[in-house]
Amino acid sequence: MAQKKYLIAKLTSCLREDKIQLWKPPYTNEQKEAGEEMKELVEKYSSKLNISKNDTENMLEEIRCKAIERGTGNENFKVTGIARLDIYLPRRKSRKIPLETSLFITGKELRSQIAQEYALQENAVKIIINKKQLDLGKTLEDQGVTHNAKVMVLQLEQSDEETKRKVQEEELQCKKEKEINDKMQRTKKGLEILAEREEYLDPDSVPYLDIANQTGRSIQIPPQAKKALVLAMGYHEKGRALMKKKEYEIALPYLLDADKHFCECSTELLNTVDNYAVLQLDIVWCYFRLEQLDCLDDAEKKLSTAQRCFQRCYGENHERLIDIKGSYGREKVLFLRLYLLQGIGHYHSGREKEAAEYIQKASSLYGELSIDPDKVDRLSLLGFSEQEARLALRACHGNVEHAANLITNRREEKAQIRREERAKRRRRLEDINTLKSMGYPERAAQIALQKTRGNLDQAFKFILDNPELLLEDDDDDSVAMDQFQVSQESIEQLTYMGFSRESAEQALKVFKGNIHVASQTLAHYGGVLPPSLLLSSEGSSPSEESTSSKDLLTESAGSSSSPTDEDMETDAVNEILEDIPEHEEDYLDLTLEEEEQIIHEYLSYIQVPQQ
Repeated sequence: MAQKKYLIAKLTSCLREDKIQLWKPPYTNEQKEAGEEMKELVEKYSSKLNISKNDTENMLEEIRCKAIERGTGNENFKVTGIARLDIYLPRRKSRKIPLETSLFITGKELRSQIAQEYALQENAVKIIINKKQLDLGKTLEDQGVTHNAKVMVLQLEQSDEETKRKVQEEELQCKKEKEINDKMQRTKKGLEILAEREEYLDPDSVPYLDIANQTGRSIQIPPQAKKALVLAMGYHEKGRALMKKKEYEIALPYLLDADKHFCECSTELLNTVDNYAVLQLDIVWCYFRLEQLDCLDDAEKKLSTAQRCFQRCYGENHERLIDIKGSYGREKVLFLRLYLLQGIGHYHSGREKEAAEYIQKASSLYGELSIDPDKVDRLSLLGFSEQEARLALRACHGNVEHAANLITNRREEKAQIRREERAKRRRRLEDINTLKSMGYPERAAQIALQKTRGNLDQAFKFILDNPELLLEDDDDDSVAMDQFQVSQESIEQLTYMGFSRESAEQALKVFKGNIHVASQTLAHYGGVLPPSLLLSSEGSSPSEESTSSKDLLTESAGSSSSPTDEDMETDAVNEILEDIPEHEEDYLDLTLEEEEQIIHEYLSYIQVPQQ
């Protein structure tokens, strides 16, 4: 299959160079049949490309027929508005088939049409167009689908039930489709909860995701940017977990969702982490393993993006990695996969020389990165995991003693970083409790400390300078501000401090009897409430006037209205955490078994140039 793509690409390139248009006379007559001049082309290109005449004739005819089909489709679209879509069926039916349809039908109708036309089980079909999963409820036009678009069809199969009766299979497929959709929704929910949890939460009681640099230390990121990055990385980890199981059909939608969220992050942020580059590799790898690289028009662009990102993160000659980690042996597996995919792309485009260059680079790296199983066993006997052993041996060029020292030192470094980060969150929690003990709402304390980078004195002043923070809704107290009954004793306490009776009563109503907060606020504003609080006390609800405080930092998504909701949220978060690997370099731990097989396959296709 790969060889045929290569030869067709070579023939297409020759036709383009010779400015030959097979769909026009003299190569195609009025009846759209092949002209006599086609025989001359067969002779010419068979000799030039060293292909048999029969194969050359068949491939030229295939190119000619596809060109005529496309031309006819273009004319038909102009006249009738009926679009032609290129349907790429699942790899077990590895072929491209044209489909004519209106662009005003919904995604569900297109799925139905494809399933009926090609005998697929509708509920088990997913459709990818323009690197996005098709929305079943919107029309094709609304989703940017155009004439001649490439449509990738994924079929989620239940392999262990293939021998059962068809009706049972359909039931199982429907059930699996629902399970997958439900799981994607739980993934989204869990990631959103984790993305909005912040460093002030108790690290012992609440699961919390942190963004760390290559040394393992936390990176300070603005809340909104952090949310997008956590969502992107979470979807990526989910997709990677499925890729490890070779479930590429299910993994791809997660990877595409990750790509969408990464695009919401700033370029400056993406330049500091290699995650985006790794994602581009994983997306192209997924398309390749699904045998649908033709559906990914920008595969070459994605690989170039990955290469540039690696250079920015690691340095042109990996100097940043060496400075941070002491070596770059572990990251070489990423370059192996990058070179391999680039070589495959060149080969499928008919560029044999470039294909040979990149695939040989991948082959050379494979020889360098192959791990001796005996060395892994020796490290395992010392109490290290196989993953630790592989990563360390690659970093230390196969030296077992150096690898053992590296693992030990890294374990100690990570333990120290964890202690420091935990202590930092503990201090933040203590500071929040200090502000709470002074009478300030927990959410106000959280926001103030986040805005003042943990400075307790500045946080106290920040709250007073932003009094709307004190109006956060209290879920446990549904009494409206204007209905709150102020005790005479509380008013007298404030008047004793020197505040007017009117101001004292207003402040106590606003803060629902909290004398400490009322007195601090009145003192800060010269004995009267600021205008924003006066407006609130005259009739507006606290929730309406506290909008700006919510804009300062998104509210935590961990709250829920019932135990059932809490259980569902806990399950959603736990599902996410299950897919997040314990080792921070898990993405570098490739066994290279797949890569070895593919390298050998493509080396057998290309003719190695003579030196």
